[in-house]
Amino acid sequence: MKAALLDAPRTDLRIEAMPDPDCPRDGVVLDILACGICRSDWHVWVGADPDVSFPQIPGHEFCGIVRAVGREVTQWREGDRVIAPFILACGTCPDCHAGNQTVCATQVVPGFTAPGAFAERIAVPRADANLTRLPEGMDPGLAASLGCRVTTAWHALTGRAALAPGEWLAVWGGGGVGLAAALIGKALGARVVMVDVVQEKLDHAKRLGIDAGVNAGHGDPVAAVREVTGGGAHLAIEALGIAATTINAMKSLRKLGRMVQVGMPAGAHASMTLPWDVVYSGQLAIYGTRGMPAWRYPSLLSLIEGGGLDLSPMIARRVALSQATAELAAFDGPAPPGVAVITDFTR
Repeated sequence: MKAALLDAPRTDLRIEAMPDPDCPRDGVVLDILACGICRSDWHVWVGADPDVSFPQIPGHEFCGIVRAVGREVTQWREGDRVIAPFILACGTCPDCHAGNQTVCATQVVPGFTAPGAFAERIAVPRADANLTRLPEGMDPGLAASLGCRVTTAWHALTGRAALAPGEWLAVWGGGGVGLAAALIGKALGARVVMVDVVQEKLDHAKRLGIDAGVNAGHGDPVAAVREVTGGGAHLAIEALGIAATTINAMKSLRKLGRMVQVGMPAGAHASMTLPWDVVYSGQLAIYGTRGMPAWRYPSLLSLIEGGGLDLSPMIARRVALSQATAELAAFDGPAPPGVAVITDFTR
């Protein structure tokens, strides 16, 4: 199979012919149909994630067709079209039994702690606990884009902070996960304001139906959000993982507001000095989130299948495996609107 190997931080991915992965006893091997290129992959590329050893095959947003099935697998057969969360839980520990697979102590994370999906094939352990069947006819590129950004946003809004219809949602950061949160928020009946420094991203989001956009490079974005929302957002999503947007998200909330830290704080942003006086005086609730349990896929897929949520405008670029390095490097600065998905693994 062809795969893209990262030998060291900030080097070009090396396209290599490699042996097909062995099939785990409790897992499957997939022929990859599509794989998203995510800011979390950029954290791998720059060497900001301490869990990653090199060389590594990145890629954690994937869907595919079952090619081989381990002898302990009972739910899947060759030819099934499936998707998996990027956190592969064990399915048997107390946290998994409680439905909290994203905190499983023995989780496997493709592209981080195991070979990822920037490749023609991937081995997926723990298949019965993690795989979900793709709806008939769903575009693989769209399915792959669900794997991290959309699922994380869905769980943040519905599983963590319980966004309600009519509430104001402030999304800080207009990248893939921010755009997903904005579109999901609208589908759930909320009013949405997005904040970013790239006007093109704000214009793109407004064309897709969000209520307001605030350019953080022009004036005080917190004051602008508070004005748009009539006193502050009910819920804020921080979608970049940096101190400036985290602080502003907290300050943009009204009394008794909630914030979900969706962006991954890494490197210099792993420790932040935050305005805890705002949390205290506003009696705010702060949530962390990472990924989504596999059992929550059906509700998200049903909303998409039923036409209540159109995520196809998120896909901006369908690229070849050899173009992955350029897409990762684009995250060094303000990336263009939409997400990139690898759909050609032959070159």
